[in-house]
Amino acid sequence: MPQRTAVPRSNPAVGVCASVLPEQLPDDPAALKALLLAQQQAFEAREAERQAAFDAREAELQKAFEARILEIYEQLRLARRRMFGPSSESHAGQGWLFDEAEALAASAPEADDTATLPPPATEPSGQTPADAGKKKARGKRKPLPIELPRIDVIHDVPEAERTCACGTPMVEIGQDVSEQLDIVPMQVRVLRHIKKRYGCPKGDQAPVSARAPAQVLPKSNASNDLLAMLLVTKYVDGLPLARFEYVLARAGVLVPRQTLARWVIGTARALQPVANLMRDVLLGHDVIHMDETPVQVLKEPGRAATSKSQMWVQRGGPPGRPVILFEYDPSRAQAVPLRLLEGWKGHLMADGLESYGAIAFTEGVTRLGCWVHARRRFVDAGKVLPEGKRGRAHEALALIGKLYAIEKEARELNDAERLALRQSRSRAVIGELRGWLDQVLPTVPPTSILGGALGYLHRQWPRLTRYLERGDLPIDNNPAENAIRPFVVGRKAWLFSDTQAGARASALIYSLIETAKANNVEPYLWLRHVLRALPTATTVEHFEALLPWSLKAEQLITA
Repeated sequence: MPQRTAVPRSNPAVGVCASVLPEQLPDDPAALKALLLAQQQAFEAREAERQAAFDAREAELQKAFEARILEIYEQLRLARRRMFGPSSESHAGQGWLFDEAEALAASAPEADDTATLPPPATEPSGQTPADAGKKKARGKRKPLPIELPRIDVIHDVPEAERTCACGTPMVEIGQDVSEQLDIVPMQVRVLRHIKKRYGCPKGDQAPVSARAPAQVLPKSNASNDLLAMLLVTKYVDGLPLARFEYVLARAGVLVPRQTLARWVIGTARALQPVANLMRDVLLGHDVIHMDETPVQVLKEPGRAATSKSQMWVQRGGPPGRPVILFEYDPSRAQAVPLRLLEGWKGHLMADGLESYGAIAFTEGVTRLGCWVHARRRFVDAGKVLPEGKRGRAHEALALIGKLYAIEKEARELNDAERLALRQSRSRAVIGELRGWLDQVLPTVPPTSILGGALGYLHRQWPRLTRYLERGDLPIDNNPAENAIRPFVVGRKAWLFSDTQAGARASALIYSLIETAKANNVEPYLWLRHVLRALPTATTVEHFEALLPWSLKAEQLITA
């Protein structure tokens, strides 16, 4: 049989996996048959490998597809929960916290249901303390504050009814006093400053005129007390300047909101020395909380009106003198914390935002992690589960709850006692949580809500556990979030700042007001006192005397 030369051919049905025949085929039919059988077996083996690889790829794609569907489902369920469900982060494990009322009620007699109210500032004449105690025990209404001014309204018996049936005139033997809360609406009035002028009848010297009291804004006709009320209505009560304009208009006073805005900015500039002293106190302490929230400023150079800027907040200060400072900045970049904390050394508590990354590498600055932010992610992971179902997220929440239970016990302890408690009990819980994390983390898809919570906990772990090193270090950033909340609530009313100058003025005034509130000082009374004294303050001692912790309550309660 003549030999045939075969041209290498590939099977188009299998593409690159096709078998290639050799150039020289054997003449022996048995050898040819064996060759073809070997070729067929090799082809089938390659086809089986190809099919296995294809099946593995299909399984991988199917797994990724199912993970993506689960991720979208979790996001949808979480979004619906956030929009329509309760906003509380409580979970089933907290139920035992509310058993205390039933336990106490079962052990207390019914006679203890009557609340004992504190006595008024002065006891009415002719009434013994024992009688007063009996009379107060019948009611549970909270008494009106004794520091509020009292106006006596006398209700007397008509003279015709003060004669006994026997003809003897009655005498006063006592009185019944009840108190009613009243309010005087905002009174818009005009202060006429009349400066007396005196001169010599002979004209031997120039006339002498009385000096008018100094004003915070001498070129305006706004009194210092009006400026204090203006700042409080906007930055404490959240009333936009446009609505305050309407309030004044109801009294017949037309003050455009642009004028009100200039008054706010001018007052903020005058208050800058007080804010500077507060910053010195803040940077003099080695623990600071930081947070930020968006603010819209319409007129920023080179930026659209819809751009989002940032309002940064810092909270710190030594015990008994808390300081809260706000700072406006168009940027959310890492340069902002570096600028605000330039030269400062200590422990910085913040969330996991990368804007705080650069400050953490500054010499002398140690960054702390917030357990509230870590816990919040597991709360979200628990919300995407079917109603009533408990999962791994609840296991993490239970362990984090143990840490907070220990912190609650340590609230009244000093720093040394709190550190000892953390070392003896919190560290054991931290170890248990770390073991649980190492076990669960590899088994959960990182793109799921639970996977994101686990990943955040893993990445932030060194910062989260750093609070165990000292008794005065915070476990979370709640103080900063609580400090920024009044700004966020007020923002819902006034919505935006018109200019950068207005945003900076707002930051300064929020700093003063929230610091006053943190020191348990009534903002309006304090601002009124400060603005009255500010024009004559010339030294550092004068300004230091105006700080909230430098004033006593009786200094503020003035007409």
